[in-house]
Amino acid sequence: MNKYSFFLNKIYNRLFNDYFGKKINYDFPKDIMRWDLVNLVIEKKNYKRYLEIGCDKDLLFSKIKNIDKKIGVDPVSGGNFRGTSDKFFFQNKERFDCIFIDGLHTYNQVKLDILNSVDVLNDDGTIFVHDCLPVNFYQQAVPRCKVLWTGDVWRSIVELRTFKNLDVCVCEIDLGVGVIKKRKNSERLNLSNINFSKLKFEEYYKNYKEFMRITTFENILKFINS
Repeated sequence: MNKYSFFLNKIYNRLFNDYFGKKINYDFPKDIMRWDLVNLVIEKKNYKRYLEIGCDKDLLFSKIKNIDKKIGVDPVSGGNFRGTSDKFFFQNKERFDCIFIDGLHTYNQVKLDILNSVDVLNDDGTIFVHDCLPVNFYQQAVPRCKVLWTGDVWRSIVELRTFKNLDVCVCEIDLGVGVIKKRKNSERLNLSNINFSKLKFEEYYKNYKEFMRITTFENILKFINS
């Protein structure tokens, strides 16, 4: 996208998408990134089969080590499967220990990617989701109006936290990395009669600690192994 498109989308979001101007100050460590978390879990759990959705320039994909099978899905660049995540999951017959989702950052697509990933996840496997903790309204707005864009990934995480059989938290690193285990929800979010696709950023701002179940990098292995 060019600067003109960003500008027009910013105006649209300001006028029609319930603009809210306050900012959240997360405590993201500067020296811990998503690949540190993924490689730590791969090592501790002895995972051997890795899938990444959304590779772009292979910033993460190239750093994944000690894996027997590694598949990276992207329609444009990076990875080793050229196509959309929908195309990949439609033809896929393999299962994985570790899946990282960083594709199209919209609620509907992220939710679909997560649920498709759950279906091909091995027992005791782990799913990671990038860009779960937006700092401000424009960073998460759809349509996209910033270069550094989380999209509304957060909405899918809030919804998944209400599921009975998925255990979800968000590690406070690198714009927020969601961590999902296929097991009984140990801290289920009590929300009902909610259209999650319409949740406002103002509601997120007021409730993000409860919504996202934020944990530190130091404590993430406790969650994964619990």
